[in-house]
Amino acid sequence: MNKRWSSLVKLSAAMALLVPLLAGCWDRLEIEDRAVVLGVSIDKAKRGSDNDDVTHYSGTMPAPQLGMIRVAVQIALPGRIPLGPGEGGGGTSDPKQTVWLIHVDGYTLDDAFMKLQQQVSSRIFFGHLRVIVISQEYAKTGIDNVNDFFRRNSEVRRMAWLMVSKGSAMAFLKAAPKLERIPTLYLMSTLDEGINMGKFPRDYIGIFWSNSSKKGEEGFLPYVELREEQNVEIQGLAYFKGSKMMGTTKPLQIGSFMAIKGVNPAGYHVYVMLEGPQRMVMTTTTHRNTKWKASIRDGKPHFTIQIVLEVNIEEKLNKEFKLDQPGVVQQIQDVEVGKAKKLCRQLIEQTQRVGSDIFGFGEYIRAKKPGYWNAKIKTKEQWQETYKDMDFDINVIVNVRRVGMKAS
Repeated sequence: MNKRWSSLVKLSAAMALLVPLLAGCWDRLEIEDRAVVLGVSIDKAKRGSDNDDVTHYSGTMPAPQLGMIRVAVQIALPGRIPLGPGEGGGGTSDPKQTVWLIHVDGYTLDDAFMKLQQQVSSRIFFGHLRVIVISQEYAKTGIDNVNDFFRRNSEVRRMAWLMVSKGSAMAFLKAAPKLERIPTLYLMSTLDEGINMGKFPRDYIGIFWSNSSKKGEEGFLPYVELREEQNVEIQGLAYFKGSKMMGTTKPLQIGSFMAIKGVNPAGYHVYVMLEGPQRMVMTTTTHRNTKWKASIRDGKPHFTIQIVLEVNIEEKLNKEFKLDQPGVVQQIQDVEVGKAKKLCRQLIEQTQRVGSDIFGFGEYIRAKKPGYWNAKIKTKEQWQETYKDMDFDINVIVNVRRVGMKAS
């Protein structure tokens, strides 16, 4: 009897310990009670902008002496977001029917979001944040506040996109693209498809933060512009030195960056002009293979970059000359070799002038020449100066693989 009683007591104790673990919904928060933020834009605010004393009080807790920023958020409207494939993009061109755009001014991001929370009944939720757009004007002053706030927030996904806008950042959240009901999702798909088509390297916000934290590399972001038809054009790369944007590239220089890094797939088209009247073809790069070799010469790092490009001929602009003529394909390859060398060297020299190593040459030196790094470099600041005076040898090989469905 005592044995049976003892077993019953043990079973009751075990169940008493397990019951609290079964209450899995004690802290649930219904999706209808969340203000789901899909996109954020950050601009510099104009002088005299409205500022509510939410996070400070002028009498006892004065505000910091910082420039004002304007933060806009795009919040999903419950029940308005298309869910199934039958309700995909193109249903309406009015984003007001699916999202709510609201903006506030503040001294910092946390200050702005606190003011925003005072105006929104539901708790602001960043778990579905997809796009953060910062204006070029703001990026040039430094984005330390942006990096710090979003990196500390556990809800922010590292697969979100951070981008720099030409002109107003908030205009991107107001856009009404024809191919998508939600502007932020159109921005996201533009860059995601750019990766798939070889138009842009993979550079999510997590990758940007990782590169910016390295001693021998700097971060870069997509540089975008809003066009007249509410479509978005990738204008180039916005390259940084630390947290400050130092400049931008041209669209075709994205292809040069990807060639130097050996990023695939490839998808950029270029004109190739041969000797003679209007002897011109259009080619597209389909694949890249790149190798780096580092050495130390006269106390400075030296890089040899070997780039192999596989290209197809897409278009011939003059029917008077034939591609099957002897030497024509070789001429195309030779001309494109010269173009590729020139574009790659121009991009490297452009970033060298401001000490922004977006390629990661410094990280390669850290890995392959640790003795030199530990003796001569040591810090990120020293590498930024060393990078300005480096020498490069760039070798390019171009192979024309296909000429299309016409032999000539």
